[in-house]
Amino acid sequence: MPEAVRNHADVMMADAAANASMRPATPLISIQGLTKTYGSGAALVRALDGVDLELSRGELVVLLGPSGSGKSTLLNILGGLDGPTSGSIHFAGRELTAFGDAELTRYRRDNVGFVFQFYNLIASLTALENVALVTDIARDPMPPAEALALVSLDQRAHHFPAELSGGEQQRVAIARAIAKRPEILLCDEPTGALDSQTGILVLEAIERVNRDFGATVALITHNQTIADMAHKVIFMADGRIVDMRMNAKRRSPKELVW
Repeated sequence: MPEAVRNHADVMMADAAANASMRPATPLISIQGLTKTYGSGAALVRALDGVDLELSRGELVVLLGPSGSGKSTLLNILGGLDGPTSGSIHFAGRELTAFGDAELTRYRRDNVGFVFQFYNLIASLTALENVALVTDIARDPMPPAEALALVSLDQRAHHFPAELSGGEQQRVAIARAIAKRPEILLCDEPTGALDSQTGILVLEAIERVNRDFGATVALITHNQTIADMAHKVIFMADGRIVDMRMNAKRRSPKELVW
């Protein structure tokens, strides 16, 4: 091949690669016109009021807003725990809102990990046994001990919840959620009951899941400082997304102060 032609081909390939890297990633989750209402008539409550949103694979998204703004409702519908009144959710090209009960159960079991403000551990089981509850039913789980090691609790595997601090219990809950290798990790106020030092340890565990395993993370918090670690920050009020921003520079959990 003549040198000039070779050089032109190299330039064309470089331009194509650059253009491909600039194109937005195909969303893992696409939400369109999502509404959720309770009651009727004068007692009608609009928990969600026409939400449109896309979440890309591997994004860490923080949702901010006052109580009653619709954050938890959105997360519950996204996780298949509740259904919308109208609108649609597509997950990896499949319409989640068209799933029946059996399909939703498989979706929750195979694709979604949940972490809540309260740890929901079984008191009579050790940390390792609490994690094993999930791995016993998951499609492609990691060993429970490996999941605990990922959140730096391998030395506490045989302790019961009453023998663990609040932060350690929350990290067991994270290990339990990630042991089934979920594509989505949904966290509702995971540091809400913790002091700042312990909360940072929990956020480090969540960030590691996002970074090392590529899980898409949606995290609800009232703490605006935590938004600095996100790729995308979503502000909600009255059941709507009222603002959204991308962080040009993210901060690590160790850099957060509250």
